[in-house]
Amino acid sequence: MEKLIQKAKDGDPIAFSELIQSQMKAMYRVAGAILMNDDDAADAIQETILACWEKIGTLRQNKHFKTWLTRILIHKCDELIRRNHGVIYTEKMPEIATQSETDLVEWKEMLQALDEKYRLIMVLFYSYGFSAKEIGKMLGMPSSTVRTRLERGRKQLVEYYRGEDSVS
Repeated sequence: MEKLIQKAKDGDPIAFSELIQSQMKAMYRVAGAILMNDDDAADAIQETILACWEKIGTLRQNKHFKTWLTRILIHKCDELIRRNHGVIYTEKMPEIATQSETDLVEWKEMLQALDEKYRLIMVLFYSYGFSAKEIGKMLGMPSSTVRTRLERGRKQLVEYYRGEDSVS
């Protein structure tokens, strides 16, 4: 991936396209977790791709590409929410080609069960594989806060699924 990043920084559109394609699934998960709507997620991703292409020369260290890309995506999602005056639709989640329909339903249910302040952190940690320290830097909060929110998010999921089992 290091070579693709460098080629993209040198202006190679094919390398940039391959690089973005390799991150697409993770980008949909992050945007979906924030926006909870596949159309809005697609818009945010499209805006992110354009911004990344225009600004890839500003990436200081190639090893931080995923973090850089994710920060831009989070900002684009926030801008979209502000433009829509905070209205978030929850009718659909983005389609992820490698997941079954059952997995998508479970993923959507899990995300909806979480408070908004835990949702993005859980996605960044479990789906994208970022550490608490990296998430803290991206979101501008201490890593201890990230760890606390991860723990509380896990507890919230346990409570949700316990409640669901007692209904069945």
